[in-house]
Order: sequence, then structure tokens, then C-alpha cells
Amino acid sequence: MLTDLRPSELVYRGLKSAGIDLVASVPCVNLKELLCLLSSDPAIIHMPVTREEEGIGVCAGAYMGGRSPAIAMQNSGLGNSINALASLNMLYGIPLLMVISHRGTQGERLVGQIPMGRLTEPLLKTMGIKFFRPRPHEAEETVEAAWSIALNEKRPVAVLLDIKFWEGR
Repeated sequence: MLTDLRPSELVYRGLKSAGIDLVASVPCVNLKELLCLLSSDPAIIHMPVTREEEGIGVCAGAYMGGRSPAIAMQNSGLGNSINALASLNMLYGIPLLMVISHRGTQGERLVGQIPMGRLTEPLLKTMGIKFFRPRPHEAEETVEAAWSIALNEKRPVAVLLDIKFWEGR
């Protein structure tokens, strides 16, 4: 049964099931375990980047080169990514799976995370980017389904993972 797996393992399994073979990432404490899993998998190219929009560009190029890309990032970087998402992915129909650690939600201890935490969903809605908020036991299927939607609709799709997700709730 999947309930004995940690949330990061379930997201990782979803990426594997979806056929993701390149993941750009920007560090986040909540993504630490997932990034370690990705780095240890020889079938996935894990490419740490310095900024989210850099990762968006890397993923777009990877897709055009025949890869199935995703980006793992914190929601605070969504604001950095808006132009790249709109003028690259959305304009040219480039699919992207975004696995986003959604900081600033209920239970957040760092006050600086709260403003972007509140703006994340409205920004995604304004941009017309579909997003999902799975619980841990739904993560594997949700990640796989989100990539399928991104491919079929030729656009970015986000999977938002809040504090409760990382706590296993």
C-alpha cells in the first residue's frame, strides 16, 4: 500500500510514471528529499538552476529536444516565472509540469512567505494555468495526470504541494 511511502517518494513515483526524464530545480527545504531522489536516478537528468525563469527556459529547450521536462520550485519563484511562462511556454505551446512547494499557507512559520502564498492560486488562475492540490495518497496519480494534461493541451500545468502535504496530511 502506498501510504507507507513519504510524500516526496510519492511525487517522485508520479514523475517516473509520467515519463519525466529531465527536472530543473530551484532549492526549497520542502523539496530537499525529492531533489535527492531525482539526483540519484540515472534515468532522470536533474539540473539545478539559479532562478525559476532559467529553469523554465531549460525545460522548454529540453522539450524541443525530445525530453519530457518538469520544474521543481517554490511558489515564491512563480512571480519570477510569469514572463517566461507567458512569452515562451504559453505563446509557443510548450508543455511543462511544475511541481511547486506552496509556502505561505496555513501553518507557515516564516511571515515573508505569506504574501506569495496568498497570491499563488490567483496568479495561476489569471494566467489560465491549471493546477492541482493533491493529498499525499493522491500525489503519484495527480503528477502523472498533470503531465498528461500539459502534453495534450500544450501548456504548463502546476501541482501545488502545501505544508500539510509535506507533513503527510
